[in-house]
Amino acid sequence: MQKQVTIIGSGIVGAVTAYYLSADPTLSVTLYDEGIGQATKNAAGIIFPWLSKRRNKRWYQLAKAGAALYPEIVADTQMGYSVYQQAGTVVTRENPDDLQALYDLALERRKTAPQMGNVEKLSAAEVQDKIPLLTAPQPGVFVSGGARVDGDKFAHNLLKYAEKRNLVRHKGKVRLGDQGQLLTVNGQQAYDTLILAVGAWLKPLLLPMKIVADVRPQKGQLIEMQLPETWGDDVPVLMPEGERDFIPFTRNKLVVGATHENDQGYDLQASDLVENDLFASGYKLDSRLRKDQITQVKVGTRAYTRDFAPFFGPLPDNPHILVASGLGSSGLTTGPMIGKLLADYVRTGKHDWDNYQLPVENYLTPAD
Repeated sequence: MQKQVTIIGSGIVGAVTAYYLSADPTLSVTLYDEGIGQATKNAAGIIFPWLSKRRNKRWYQLAKAGAALYPEIVADTQMGYSVYQQAGTVVTRENPDDLQALYDLALERRKTAPQMGNVEKLSAAEVQDKIPLLTAPQPGVFVSGGARVDGDKFAHNLLKYAEKRNLVRHKGKVRLGDQGQLLTVNGQQAYDTLILAVGAWLKPLLLPMKIVADVRPQKGQLIEMQLPETWGDDVPVLMPEGERDFIPFTRNKLVVGATHENDQGYDLQASDLVENDLFASGYKLDSRLRKDQITQVKVGTRAYTRDFAPFFGPLPDNPHILVASGLGSSGLTTGPMIGKLLADYVRTGKHDWDNYQLPVENYLTPAD
C-alpha cells in the first residue's frame, strides 16, 4: 500500500521535494498551495553563493550544495534557457584594493567549489563588453559558474514534471488542528507524512499546535522591464557595488532588485516609492532606461529567523510532520538542497544534514 505524503507549499522547497518524491512508486504525493505572496515567484533569481561574507559555515555548505544541484535538475527535466541560465556573475568594486581582495577570495573559494568555474578580474571596459547594457560600468570580478533562474517557471516546471508521475495538486488554504490534523475546505485529510514548506507562513500555521516558529516575514520588491534591444544567453548577472542587482534575462527582459523591507508584515502592495528607487538604481547603470519600460512590480514575502539561517526537518515531538523555513533572500539557492534532503529523509527515515543547519529545536519553541 502506498504511503501518503502531503506537501503544503509550492515554492522552491515544496516543488523540489515533490519532484524527488514523485519518482518513488511506493508513495502517493499530494500538494496544497494558495500561491499568494510566494517568495519563489517574486525572487530576483541569482544563484551565486560563493563570495558571500556570511560567517555561517553551515549556510555556506547548504548554499554551495544547492547551487551545484541546479544543473543536474535542469538536465534531468530538460528545462530551457528561459528558466535557468549559467551565464556567469559579475561583482563590481570601484576601489582597486577591494577589487583585489574580492578576486583573492574568489580564487580561494574555488579550491573547494569547482562549480564556480573560471574566475577573472575585469576592467570597467571588460565588464561593459560582457554586459553591453551598461553605460556606467565599474571594474569587477567575473565568475563563470554564476547563474540566474526564473523561480516561478522553475517550480512550475518541476511540479508539471512530478504530475506526470504521481503528484496530485490542489489549490486553496489549509490549516492545522491542535494535534496536527490537516484541515481543508473538504474536511480533514489523512497523511502519513506532512511537509510544511510554507516559508513565512509557518508561524501562523503551527500556532494551533502551540508551537512558535522563529520566523518573521520580510517584504521584497523588484521591477521587471522589457527593453527594445535584445541580447544572447551569455550576458552575466551584475551585482554592482552600492546598487540593486541588475539581472538581464534571455532576449530583452531586465530585472532590477530586490528590496529587503522589514516590519511590513505580510503586506503585498507594491510601493511607488520603492518602484522609483529600483528604477533609479537601474538607471545609474544604464542611462538609456525609461520608466515606461517597466512591465510589472513583483512583491513577495521571505521568511527570516533571528540568526538569518534556514532550518528544516521533523518537529521535535512529531516525526510525521516536517518543516522548512527561514530561507531568506537566498531561498532559490538553498531551497533545492533542502528539498532533496527532505525527500531523502521521507524515503529512508535517515538524514545527514547536521553540516547544513543547527537543530530544528533552536527555531521551534512551545507557546505559552
